[in-house]
Amino acid sequence: MKKRILISLLVLSPLLMTAQEQPNIIFFLIDDQRYDHLSMLGHPFIETPHIDKLAKGGVYFDEAFVTTSLCSPSRASIVTGQYAHKHDVIDNDSDLDPNTPTYPKELQKAGYNTGFIGKWHMGEASDVRRPGFDYWVSFEGQGRYIDPKLNVNGDRKLIKGHMTDVLTDLAVSYIQEQSSSNQPYFLCLSHKAIHENWTPTDRHHKKYINEKIVLPDSYADTEENYKGKPEWLRKQRKSWHGAERDYVNIDQVEGDDLERLMQIYAECMLGVDESVGTVVNALKELGQFENTVIIYMSDNGYVLGEHGLIDKRVMYEESIRVPAFFHWAEKIDKRSTNSEFVLNIDIAPTILDIAGIDIPASMHGQSFLPLALGEEVEWRQDFLYEYFVDHMAVQTPTIYGLRTKQYSYMTYHGVWDIYELYDIEKDPVQKNNLLGEVIYGQGYGHFVRHAVRQLPDLSATILELDNRINELLEQTQGSRRPVWNKKQ
Repeated sequence: MKKRILISLLVLSPLLMTAQEQPNIIFFLIDDQRYDHLSMLGHPFIETPHIDKLAKGGVYFDEAFVTTSLCSPSRASIVTGQYAHKHDVIDNDSDLDPNTPTYPKELQKAGYNTGFIGKWHMGEASDVRRPGFDYWVSFEGQGRYIDPKLNVNGDRKLIKGHMTDVLTDLAVSYIQEQSSSNQPYFLCLSHKAIHENWTPTDRHHKKYINEKIVLPDSYADTEENYKGKPEWLRKQRKSWHGAERDYVNIDQVEGDDLERLMQIYAECMLGVDESVGTVVNALKELGQFENTVIIYMSDNGYVLGEHGLIDKRVMYEESIRVPAFFHWAEKIDKRSTNSEFVLNIDIAPTILDIAGIDIPASMHGQSFLPLALGEEVEWRQDFLYEYFVDHMAVQTPTIYGLRTKQYSYMTYHGVWDIYELYDIEKDPVQKNNLLGEVIYGQGYGHFVRHAVRQLPDLSATILELDNRINELLEQTQGSRRPVWNKKQ
């Protein structure tokens, strides 16, 4: 697998860009939104007209992924541009080292007014202002949907209303206040929605309760469905992150179950769609829409019954793939779709590139601004996925994986179980584990050693994928052993 080197094309030089030329930037960060959870993507019943309209006016990235699928680690990757093994936020309790370079710090130094409104979650118990932000609104941990208690620039207050609406109103107020200044601004509107415990606004509650829900094929608890799958996966089925979990308190509706979960998950998303529309309307009323860059992404995907699971963490497509798009009316006048691998670690360098600011060498991601503007660039053909076992959710083991255009390869650590390999081109729903017939556990040796001996036709592919994980780790100041070769 050839190492791909990105040729970064700077569209605007930081030495030439004045404050008047620097665009305003708004980043919508959604929580736990699946990659297919928009009406424009063919969802069977959800209605997201405001998001759809904005996305259709820009560049939609239909191969957007996260490099770790858990709230805090992914958010740390977004703000630092680094893989989790480097920024070291590997669970939902860890806070980010305040000395780590981040995009808001660099924006501040370049003259931007920087605002953060919503869920921070790195260092779950603390809502204090983090470095790099001039305006700060956040809350402890996950916060609450109804009548949230917020830290507004150090003033903690209870604000009546639904969290999504409250955060949106604060965002509009920030935008209006900044409009009277010649200083460019950046705002991250980081919604709590659509994280569990799902609570739609009153106006959206039960909107989809009569919609028919079709469970995914891989939901079934059958021998055929789990054939060739790791044992830990089936055991997780009745855990909190399993499809047969306890569904009590999901909603005040008789017969709560997975079907109702999927309905209320969609209902909760409707407030986010309205939030996007409200912010866009505010920009238009202020005459700022044309020269405001809007980026939209989710912090991770969400599994809704696939493989017998609920939640994220795993490396299956529903967990790691996210919706993402880029809108800049002044520079992009027609809709397009881009199918390159765009990652959460690319957000930070992209934001800095938009502002004409040099990208710190500490960032592992690359700016996708050239892709959005239609520039010819050589782009990555694979990426590293990693997840570190959470002491609060030990059902999912530590994962190092590799996603290429053809394959999804998953290795598990700290558990005595088989690995997984899927040909995504032939098997997009990941039913047929190409490593599922490997006999592992008789004799001594690492799983890869058993796999290459028992599957000679796949041995070259297995070795190439496994060693590529090590290569990407080493390129980004990480490590994983052992390294395999054909002589072993």
